[in-house]
Amino acid sequence: MGVFPDFDGLAGIGDLKQVVGALFMFALVIAVLMLIVSAIIWAVSSSSGNYAAASNGRVGVLVALGGAVLAGAGVAWMNWLIGIGQQL
Repeated sequence: MGVFPDFDGLAGIGDLKQVVGALFMFALVIAVLMLIVSAIIWAVSSSSGNYAAASNGRVGVLVALGGAVLAGAGVAWMNWLIGIGQQL
């Protein structure tokens, strides 16, 4: 017995998929831009001896990496869950 979610059961589900895809794209673009800016701040403040700003830049890099990983892994995780649902 194959169990699969009925994506056509709701009106406008195609539009919802496009909106979610666009939001994932914006999240990834913002995370990459934040990563670049934070890395520049980290490098410049480390070389100039401003260790408080370097620490803030390092935190920004880690947060940007975490956001990019979460946004990028969201689609893979959902596909994995749908695959698990088909096996039940």
